[in-house]
Amino acid sequence: MKKMILSVAVSLFAASLAPAALAAGTQQNKMKECNASAGEKELKGDERKAFMKECLSAKPAKTTQQDKMKSCNKDAGEKALKGDDRKKFMSDCLKAN
Repeated sequence: MKKMILSVAVSLFAASLAPAALAAGTQQNKMKECNASAGEKELKGDERKAFMKECLSAKPAKTTQQDKMKSCNKDAGEKALKGDDRKKFMSDCLKAN
């Protein structure tokens, strides 16, 4: 009985950590992206600090339907899709995300 209670307690504890781990992963990805952008712009010192602060605090931009359409249209063009194949690809692409 004690083993079962301990097992349930450990499971609940692990489950409570899952959202925090997910948020940490997202923040880590954001840090990598901001760091890469700062490196590309060759920022140093206070300029880099200011850029990183702004970049890390920025909310992710939501993809608008128009942006999705442009992206999917470009991908369909690169794949040289025509007719029904293009319609299916565009439909699936616009539904994604």
